[in-house]
Amino acid sequence: MKKLTTVLIAAGLIASASACSAQQQLTTAETCDRVGVAAAGIPQNASKTATNRVANAIRPIESVASTEMKPVVTAILDFLDEQAKEEPSEEKLGELSAAYQEAGTKYGELCRG
Repeated sequence: MKKLTTVLIAAGLIASASACSAQQQLTTAETCDRVGVAAAGIPQNASKTATNRVANAIRPIESVASTEMKPVVTAILDFLDEQAKEEPSEEKLGELSAAYQEAGTKYGELCRG
């Protein structure tokens, strides 16, 4: 009987732990708020360290971002990741810059009205 009780308790703990760790998708407003807080750390003269900090602050948001905001968050991260490299590719940075600017426009539309 003790073994059965132990197994049931263990199964219950595993089930409750997995339910707690499941990430839920954010609403667009929640995504906007989180990205806004993280992006507030971008200085005017962004060093590689500052760029990495901002990218790392935004990175966890990408997996839970709303459907509308996911492409925006992804474009921002792609640009910041390339910019933070030791030797960023100017060609790739140019391509990502266009997507980054579009993401900024979309962010403005979705988050600022």
